[in-house]
Amino acid sequence: MRVLIAEDERDMNNIIKKKLTSEGYGTDSCFDGEEALSFIELTDYDVIILDIMMPKKDGFTVVAEMRAKGINTPVIFLTARDTVADRVKGLDIGANDYLVKPFSFEELMARIRVMTREKSGDITNVLSVGDLSIDCSSHIVKRGNDIINLSAKEYTVLEYMMYNAGVVLTREKIENHIWSYDYEGSSNVIDVYIRYLRKKIDNDYDKKLIHTVRGSGYVIREEL
Repeated sequence: MRVLIAEDERDMNNIIKKKLTSEGYGTDSCFDGEEALSFIELTDYDVIILDIMMPKKDGFTVVAEMRAKGINTPVIFLTARDTVADRVKGLDIGANDYLVKPFSFEELMARIRVMTREKSGDITNVLSVGDLSIDCSSHIVKRGNDIINLSAKEYTVLEYMMYNAGVVLTREKIENHIWSYDYEGSSNVIDVYIRYLRKKIDNDYDKKLIHTVRGSGYVIREEL
């Protein structure tokens, strides 16, 4: 999943980015409201973490302009402003959640999972395709009764495909949702990770779940 962090406190911004990156998220970050809007208009993020008190344009203005343009990406306000009036204003403008500083990263991660779950229409943290399941809170992946160990990035690619089970995803779409703008890897990175996932998830099982759609991309689905 790809997340934008708009927070003008650079230390806080960097800490959040490192935490999310270590969990396998693709992360972009910026430090003022105008730059945040530029990122938001150019990229289809899964979640936006947005400070309220930022230079140039505050978080309230950013969300109001997003919603006016029809951009419905879930937004979590992350702020030291904890009055009821501020919370009500933020939610009424169009934010989806409100987390007051100081906060725990475990709670932030849980709220990101809630936003992602609501966006995809799922009601639990467990996603399943056939006998393959992943627990989005614990990152435990199972094929039947077998636990499958994945790297952080392998897990993130699989999670994104599972959220879009049955949907053919182009290489570009997968890459845009997993890697940030500062990624400088190889051009065939998606093919490489699909190969890794197939080796761990499909090779030892009769029923294959990851499929190539020639000329289009990849899809995870159970075929009859």
